[in-house]
Amino acid sequence: MLNNWKVQLEEMYDKMVEWRRYLHQYPELSNQEYKTSKLITSLLSEYGIERKVNVGGMGIIGYIKGAQPGKTIALRADFDALPIQDEKDVPYKSKVDGVMHACGHDGHTATLLAVGKVLQENRDDLAGNVVLLFQHAEEGGGGARKMIADNCLEGVDAIFANHLWSLIPTGTISYTKGYTTAAGDGFQIKIKGKGGHGSSPHDTIDSIAVAGQLINQLQYIVSRRVNPQKTAVVTIGSIHAGDASNVIADSAILKGTVRTYEKEVQQLVEEAMNDAIKGICLSSKADYEFDYFHGVPGVYNHPNETEIFARSTKDTLPEVNVEEVPALLVSEDFANYLEEKPGMLFFTGAGNEDLGAAYPHHHPKFDFDERAMLNAGKAMLSIIHYYLVEKALEVMAPYNAVK
Repeated sequence: MLNNWKVQLEEMYDKMVEWRRYLHQYPELSNQEYKTSKLITSLLSEYGIERKVNVGGMGIIGYIKGAQPGKTIALRADFDALPIQDEKDVPYKSKVDGVMHACGHDGHTATLLAVGKVLQENRDDLAGNVVLLFQHAEEGGGGARKMIADNCLEGVDAIFANHLWSLIPTGTISYTKGYTTAAGDGFQIKIKGKGGHGSSPHDTIDSIAVAGQLINQLQYIVSRRVNPQKTAVVTIGSIHAGDASNVIADSAILKGTVRTYEKEVQQLVEEAMNDAIKGICLSSKADYEFDYFHGVPGVYNHPNETEIFARSTKDTLPEVNVEEVPALLVSEDFANYLEEKPGMLFFTGAGNEDLGAAYPHHHPKFDFDERAMLNAGKAMLSIIHYYLVEKALEVMAPYNAVK
């Protein structure tokens, strides 16, 4: 049965590419995905898939009901783009100035649309239901939280998602047990000193000098406050202070990001940063403002669902190399779903240097090998087959034997 599903998916490859390239040419930013939402809704309607629109804003849910009762498994794809200028020289280059799909969300959406069509056509073989979650605003727009608040997980027993990954070669699918991505927090520090002439530093409180001390001190948090067996990153990505070479700046603004897995490490880093800022500014007689922004938590792949994924894909996808890998320090709001329901996120290799698909995510020349969508889709079909066909047959076996 699964082999038939895989063949049906392969027959849809040209359509998947067509959808992906349309979305790539007409990308839309978070919470502004009007055309994208309309396309998804139209296709679900065409395939006879029951749907709910405007979920949490621009989100869409598709419902596929099996012929027999059973578990309800959710599959999620995101569909927003980024404020980046597309610099690729390809026929499907973005036609929207300053906006592009630089993270593979167009491919995620095309993949789930095809998977949904295959499952809808084979719903009589399913003992249970499939929920297709098409999520808006993943790129910092809070889409996952908004959809969850709008009850998108009602009745769901487990949830899975794929992320196409250009830094893994096509033909490989990777997964991680436990944490697979990190919490992505942000911060801004404003040091308020006292400006003056560069020739009279004794009459000032030099905000740049204070910032220099602070930059060094913040790095000690990771090296000396965090357990070396744990993971943490504190990065300052932006500094702005002053405009003239002979003027001591009265203020300096530092912006950056913090990446952690465990919540206790996240809390430790935030508290240690506050201690460092307070201490250095006090000793320098400077004032400060410290704003710490909690982003999405780390994606924690639940052990049972991760084991199910690994076993089912390795057994049914001999054409793909399925491997366990270390966690990444990127962030993904799929984490919000996994705080509510068991499930896991896997990464599908989509890199191919010969096709120019070797740039990292969020790069102006980002692209991916479109054949990876087939591998991702087959993995999703394998998950559904396990839960709604294989397990259902196991449950019914004793009753069938009696008959």
